[in-house]
Amino acid sequence: MSDVNRPVSRPLSPHLQVYAWTPTMVVSTLHRLTGLALTSGTALLTWGLIALASGPESWSLFMSLASSLIGMVILIGFTWALFQHMMSGVRHLVMDTGAALKVDDSRKFAWFTFVGSFGLTALVWAAVLLG
Repeated sequence: MSDVNRPVSRPLSPHLQVYAWTPTMVVSTLHRLTGLALTSGTALLTWGLIALASGPESWSLFMSLASSLIGMVILIGFTWALFQHMMSGVRHLVMDTGAALKVDDSRKFAWFTFVGSFGLTALVWAAVLLG
């Protein structure tokens, strides 16, 4: 067998299975995923506004679906995605100023986005359900 036909042995690039997930990696990935979720959620919000403008029957159908268990899960998930995306955007704005660029600061800020998004979601839905 000649050297021309022999496969070249090359090192494989590390992939997601090799890396230990860090909070900053998760925030970055979630920022992209929540952006996609917000696009879908905006379509549902548009449907709700059209139903509201179309009259009581359309609004009643929309509200019956939105107030069902699956509808509530989607609405709460949309709220969390909105806050997670917002908190991640604020994190990037702060980091663009040159602040929080050290590894420890960046990691703490990443955790803050999780805590902040869950906390704000809980506050909004507590106000909706209790108020």
